[in-house]
Amino acid sequence: MSSRTDGESAPSVWRRPRTILWAAAGVVTLGFLVALEVAARHYGVPGPITNQAREVILPPKSGGLLYASMALMMVVLTWRQRFVALATAIGIDLAFLLVRWATDTKITEGHPFGNGALLVMLGCAVVAVTRRTGRERALLLKGVGLGLLLMTGRKTGDTWLLITAKTRPTVLDEYVATADQALGNPSWLVGRIVEATGPIGFNTLDFVYGQLPVAAVIVALYQLRHVAVERRFPRHHLVRSFLMIGLLGPAVYMIYPVVGPIFAFGTGTEHWASVSLWADAWPTRQWAVAEIWPTTPPPIGTPHPIPFDEATPRNCMPSLHTAWAAAIFIHTRKGSRVLRHAGTFWLVATLCATLGFGYHYGVDLVAGVVFVLTIEAALRALDHGWDRSGTRLVAYGATVFALLLVSYRYLPTEMARLPWLFGPLLILAMASVIYGYVRTTARWETEAEAEVLPAPPAVPAARAPEPEPEPVEAAPGETPPSASAPDVVDAGR
Repeated sequence: MSSRTDGESAPSVWRRPRTILWAAAGVVTLGFLVALEVAARHYGVPGPITNQAREVILPPKSGGLLYASMALMMVVLTWRQRFVALATAIGIDLAFLLVRWATDTKITEGHPFGNGALLVMLGCAVVAVTRRTGRERALLLKGVGLGLLLMTGRKTGDTWLLITAKTRPTVLDEYVATADQALGNPSWLVGRIVEATGPIGFNTLDFVYGQLPVAAVIVALYQLRHVAVERRFPRHHLVRSFLMIGLLGPAVYMIYPVVGPIFAFGTGTEHWASVSLWADAWPTRQWAVAEIWPTTPPPIGTPHPIPFDEATPRNCMPSLHTAWAAAIFIHTRKGSRVLRHAGTFWLVATLCATLGFGYHYGVDLVAGVVFVLTIEAALRALDHGWDRSGTRLVAYGATVFALLLVSYRYLPTEMARLPWLFGPLLILAMASVIYGYVRTTARWETEAEAEVLPAPPAVPAARAPEPEPEPVEAAPGETPPSASAPDVVDAGR
């Protein structure tokens, strides 16, 4: 009887629209990873699938990211299961260390830990398939998928950056640098300020800039803290936004390749070699237009594409670091006071780092803010249910983003010559998207709260008092009627 029931219920599960959507998303993701693997192999380097598979045994590129991914996976586990998973991961890493020490294996690249976290996640996937059923299986697989997607997103991003460098031999930095004069060349200004702060200021910002994924994991863990109890994921959380930003952003890199002011107008990251504690020096002065960053702003002229090397990523337009930091800021607005302050600090510090290190121009940051708000609006509209306001907001954000890219490409000289006009227009365009996002999402949240709150109990209407019977006058010689007479008669009956 039970087997027949399972057989009859299985088709109904697979006919659910949400299940079909998840299955389609999985197929598309797998196809995308295979395509990137093939493209990477074409250029003689391993792709994201190979790099991820190698970290099962070889030293991982980022052990901290693997443990952060495992932490995301553990939101679906009970506290006892979390302790067991963490102890198992640490034990496996210790075993790997002992084997490497016994065989005198030197680690020349990567971290000496992290394999245990990856193996624990893969083990949880096996447990979900073989030992769980129904909703418990689906929940555990979602947790494992969440952790693996975070790691895969990192590998995918590295491959994307390689492809941008290999397939885009020229860059458009002169166009962006010219358009950036409408904002007063903020990268040159902030770059001089960072130089004045010396090693302390640079390394502090460098730490914040490099630990952005860790900050995102902390915020995501806060948002997903009730998953183990409620046995379901919330409708919208930060990991979804991070993944969508990382998926769509590199596509724009291919359309608008830009390397950044420190590479196109400076000496590369070699500029910070004297003050950096851990950053690698990457000299690119032979490809630079001129060595003027951050001392001398570029002159106004007729921009043109410039050739560049096949190693520096074209990852400047839009600023995805700005988009990710803005996403963290947005998702911390509903958190505790400490979390809100931390989100604000991370956003401000990331903006200062992206400009001050010479990795981005000011107009990149404007495009990054519009980019992330459009993605957030689309994800929230998908959860709320597409309506006219959501469609209008997403369409408006996408239009503003496209107009920004077009203006940077075809109107940079006019923007540089009329900064008093185009500078305020850029800020106004960004502010209009911010205003539309805040207004629309606030209305959605109000509607969602109204649906959750129970309806007030109906108050019964007050009954009108019954009129008292008027006294009946008796005729002469008759006995007056008594109110209790019918009762006496009824009692006699």
